[in-house]
Amino acid sequence: MAAAAVQPSNISDYLSKKQQESPKELGSEWAELEELHNKKLWHQLTLKLLVFIKKPELQKGDNLIQLYHNFIQSFENKINPLSLVEIAAIVVEQYKEPKDAITFLEKTEPKVKINPDAQNLCKVLEGQIYLEKLNDLDATKKIIEEVEATLDNADGVTPVHGRFYLLASQYYRIQGDHAQYYRTALRYLGCIELDTLKSDVKVQHAFFLGLAALLGEGVYNLGELLAHPVLDSLKSTENAWLIELLYAFNSGDIKRFEAMKTQWAGIADLAAEELFLRQKISLLCLMEMTFSRPSHNRQLTFAEISKETKLPLNEIELLVMKALSQGLVKGAIDQVASTVNMTWVQPRVLDKTQISSMVSRLSLWCTHVNTMEQLLEEKASEILTL
Repeated sequence: MAAAAVQPSNISDYLSKKQQESPKELGSEWAELEELHNKKLWHQLTLKLLVFIKKPELQKGDNLIQLYHNFIQSFENKINPLSLVEIAAIVVEQYKEPKDAITFLEKTEPKVKINPDAQNLCKVLEGQIYLEKLNDLDATKKIIEEVEATLDNADGVTPVHGRFYLLASQYYRIQGDHAQYYRTALRYLGCIELDTLKSDVKVQHAFFLGLAALLGEGVYNLGELLAHPVLDSLKSTENAWLIELLYAFNSGDIKRFEAMKTQWAGIADLAAEELFLRQKISLLCLMEMTFSRPSHNRQLTFAEISKETKLPLNEIELLVMKALSQGLVKGAIDQVASTVNMTWVQPRVLDKTQISSMVSRLSLWCTHVNTMEQLLEEKASEILTL
């Protein structure tokens, strides 16, 4: 549709026609739009339009497209750039041809370039069309890379972040990139109010996130997901067992993992990656063994690790080397003594059991400090006379 300037007489004719052919209540709203336009009250007109374009009566046919080109286009330079794109996001849904919708958004981009958030939102809307309607993964990836580069430098959370992370998570899920999906989907949920999502959508997010946490390469910090309320949506579903499995992985509980095989093996993606899952939970088990020990007593024998991980003794050194190479733990292997001296374990979001363990160790540490303090007091005179 042509983007020629709309003449004032045509605007008046368009609005008059809409008032006459609309039901009484809707007709009065068209009249209010005309009044605000004539008075040049652009801010109030923008606020009115943001509500008006969502009315059910306007969702039919190309009503919104006609509204935009016959009315809104004439004063779009008076509208806040981000609000203009929010309006365009509703209008664009009425284009039957996805390529026409993208053309409309591409023409909107230069009009809002003064506002980086508005321009980014335009790109994200284009990305959604490329992904959902055209299945153009290359074009979607290009947009994700462009927008992500600017969002990383933004201060705080902008109105674009939520939509961007939703687009990115959908793209990575289709690509089968579990680690990137896990990262972006969690960020998306962090940008929105969870209550605004429908219950079935929350269940879907929780299920996909759970699978991504288990299957994601390099994803060992499961505590953030376990602490997120989105997981509660799974409790009343047939996949409630996934929560228990996540807790088993988080604590490196291989016995629970094996006991639940009849449940998780029913999911094709998990069953196909059984070897990877066993390797991952073995690494998490090693991390948990290191974490649960006091810092002054972190020497683990190969036999102890073998018993906990249920791996043969000849595979323990390789397991420890993999944990060291991935930065999950720090320490040194004593091949002669068949022991590992751990000095550090990667920080993680802890669950309640792990926090309780840490409290106990802090209490023990305080006791040791007090003992040392008393010893110094008692031996102070001897130390000072040395």
